[in-house]
Amino acid sequence: MDGPREIKTALISVFDKTGLDKFVNILYKHGIRIISTGGTLDYVNNLGIPALAVEEFTSYPSILGGRVKTLHPKIFGGILGRRDNTMDKEDLKSYEIPEIDMVVVDLYPFEKTVLSTDDEQEIIEKIDIGGISLIRAAAKNYKDVLVIPSSDLYEKAISLLEHNEFFTSLQDRKEFAAMAFNVSSHYDALIFNHFNKDFKIQSFKQSILTGKELRYGENPHQKGVYFGNPDALFEQLNGKAISYNNLNDLDAAVNLIDDFTDTTFAIIKHNNACGLASRSSLPEAWKCALAGDPVSAFGGVLVTNASIDEETAAEINNLFFEIILAPGYDESALELLKSKKNRIILKRKPFTLPAQQFRSALCGVIAQDKDLVVENEGNLTVVTAAKPSPQEISDLLFANIIVKHTKSNTIVLAKDKQLVASGVGQTSRVDALKQAIEKAKSFGFNLKGAVMASDAFFPFADSVEISHNAGITAVVQPGGSVRDKDSIDYCNNNGMAMVFTGFRHFKH
Repeated sequence: MDGPREIKTALISVFDKTGLDKFVNILYKHGIRIISTGGTLDYVNNLGIPALAVEEFTSYPSILGGRVKTLHPKIFGGILGRRDNTMDKEDLKSYEIPEIDMVVVDLYPFEKTVLSTDDEQEIIEKIDIGGISLIRAAAKNYKDVLVIPSSDLYEKAISLLEHNEFFTSLQDRKEFAAMAFNVSSHYDALIFNHFNKDFKIQSFKQSILTGKELRYGENPHQKGVYFGNPDALFEQLNGKAISYNNLNDLDAAVNLIDDFTDTTFAIIKHNNACGLASRSSLPEAWKCALAGDPVSAFGGVLVTNASIDEETAAEINNLFFEIILAPGYDESALELLKSKKNRIILKRKPFTLPAQQFRSALCGVIAQDKDLVVENEGNLTVVTAAKPSPQEISDLLFANIIVKHTKSNTIVLAKDKQLVASGVGQTSRVDALKQAIEKAKSFGFNLKGAVMASDAFFPFADSVEISHNAGITAVVQPGGSVRDKDSIDYCNNNGMAMVFTGFRHFKH
């Protein structure tokens, strides 16, 4: 029968004792028989609650330094025995194996151990064997057994049990079994990825335990879910729930701002910087960033690597924007920015983004190492007779960071560490350049003395010719075209400076 099952006997063996006192006290008050192991047994007994030691239950000691405690037929028989199967019931009776109705087990903290030590032996010892086996066994036999695989589920389990007088339905048990397999599969993926660092077996296994349903996906007719824990990255101080598109913009914003060391402000729109400037003071950085494209800035995502002061906040508050992300806020600045209740204000926590990227493609997934290259002056090879001035070198490196984080094909124009304009996501590099020049002129910028950065090489000399006619004096590009000489010759004939980096920065 697949009907309700009463909880009479529980096996409890946990590494993390958080919340366990409340849970076992409730079990004890309801007369649940408790079987336990090692440190958990001591913990339960110290609460004044009687519990039966696994060694007494199995009549077999813990061996191999604790590696083998619960791996015994009497334990697994009591969990896996099918209550409606005649042969199983006969075996349980013949071998005097009591039924176990609930399994409360967690796993050794393998992930935390990997992050905290390089000691391989310590890491290996945190690969759980008994716990994972108990979880899988109880989950497999969900028709008869309730499994609680994490302290995070204690409150949910307590509510369920108390509401139903310690009876569980098939649907309840199946739900907890699904959560148990979520825990066990995540654990196995972590272990595989740790071992695979040395061997690079071509298998894609990524696991995130937590997810949050979003209002919708990229568009209102699409469903969206975020898998991850944004609370580890940001503290939300104000505003509505973060959306799918917000998350994409925040990802672009964080990756961009992390490549700058000077005080910098950026405005992100559809994953691209529409305004960005580095200055000695934050208010000046903001004003110059906004001047780059005050039209596109409307409804954008603002990001900076400096704490927001009241002066900057007062300037920012004049603009409608979706999100602001900063490492901190002065109290007066925060109160000012909170004047709009839906405005999302995020305080960034210290964290490092993963070094690998992946996304779905066709019927599979494509993965790659993140583009972590940030060129410095030592990476620049001057290929023209004219050499860039110190100011031009500074601007070239500045522009090259922005071009790395802008959708291809792209051209970035910059002057005095200010994004003057960019051509974004064009099918032609020439079109990207023309777009950037037209945009710069529309906002009143004088391009004389400005520099140009390209995410990829120039196959022809047309781009440097167009940029020269617009007033550009120095160019940075990866180089590598079979016709590099055409661009170099044009620069030499017209007094332009050009440097190669050797690194292409496509972004799609």
